[in-house]
Amino acid sequence: MLLKTLDAYDFVVPPVIRFGPGRIVEIGEVVASLGKRAWLVGSDRGLRQSTAKGQIEKSLSQAGIPWQIVATSCGEPTVDQVAAALAALPPGDRNGVVVVAVGGGSAIDLAKAIAAMVTNLPANTSGQDIDYDTVVIDHLEGVGGCLAIQHWPLPLVAVPTTAGTGAEATRNAVISCPRRRFKKSMRSWMMVPRAAIVDPQLTVSCDRATTAATGLDCITQLIESFVCRFKRPLPRALALEGLPKAVRALPRVLRDPTDLEARGAMSHAALMSGMALANAGLGMAHGVAAALGVECGTPHGVACALMLPVAIRVNSPVASADFAILERSIDPAASTDDGVAAAALLTRIQRLCLEAGVPQRLSDVGLRRERLDWLAENSGGSSLRGNPVELDPVSLREILAAIY
Repeated sequence: MLLKTLDAYDFVVPPVIRFGPGRIVEIGEVVASLGKRAWLVGSDRGLRQSTAKGQIEKSLSQAGIPWQIVATSCGEPTVDQVAAALAALPPGDRNGVVVVAVGGGSAIDLAKAIAAMVTNLPANTSGQDIDYDTVVIDHLEGVGGCLAIQHWPLPLVAVPTTAGTGAEATRNAVISCPRRRFKKSMRSWMMVPRAAIVDPQLTVSCDRATTAATGLDCITQLIESFVCRFKRPLPRALALEGLPKAVRALPRVLRDPTDLEARGAMSHAALMSGMALANAGLGMAHGVAAALGVECGTPHGVACALMLPVAIRVNSPVASADFAILERSIDPAASTDDGVAAAALLTRIQRLCLEAGVPQRLSDVGLRRERLDWLAENSGGSSLRGNPVELDPVSLREILAAIY
């Protein structure tokens, strides 16, 4: 029998990935291979409170790399934050600058946006100040001028201090705008970090809530990228490798935050989830999560965890075979009947969400019942387009009302 010809696909990942406990001490060497000086962008915990700060400073100094902190993230990045960071950047030549992102997905996304915008700002020939807010919005998908990233961003080295978002391996930065009530992506394959240093030791100081939310975000990404409409062979292979590790490791980390073996498994799974989603797509859980973040300020990982069991249930009629494959990757003794195995995966995820203590209903995150219509209307975007079951606002509203 002739083999079926594979569909064409692209696959983009960071050219350099250094994974393992203690690898943070190599950041000076990595930055020196990309440039001559470093701009640090990160979360307060990542840059000021964690043990990483001293190690980063020492490593950069030993490599002869001058550095300065140019922006500190506060929650998920907004248009205002990116614009303010751009306006406050050090003046002068950007030649040789490497952006170093230290923190969770929000900090890395802020750094990605800064690195991309610096080299894609309009020529300021009039002598007037640049309207950074408008420039940022114009480079987001679906709003403003929908401008593309045309020039290579500054080189970016991503150092995650959480295990979940996989932002160290993705090609987009998620930016929200509370004033205009949207959350959109700045996206380009050129925005994939030039290097990722994934050191599980940096995640040990994460509190339980952050560990749970980011861990379930990772699991959601692995599952949705495996079953989405745009699924591809390499992302699916990554999901099959990462998901069993994540579902076994997350309960261990929640019980013992110092379990470095489990922390390492979660960091590795998060990295794989980032590579998977960047080269495939996502689905309903992520589509609704973005809108929940806008409406209720729900942290992204919490919103994904709330929606993941619902997404599995909704998509099972058309994706039970894929869900069954995932369950068998976790439990080789799972049923050979696809429907039974898919149901077992749903039960497994529901139990994990209960153990993590994440919200189970939309009312738990502060959504008002009269906002269900708005939530259904605004849960579109690229994530929902990848969902195995096609959902319009009417059908989605019925699904959301059932979990209110």
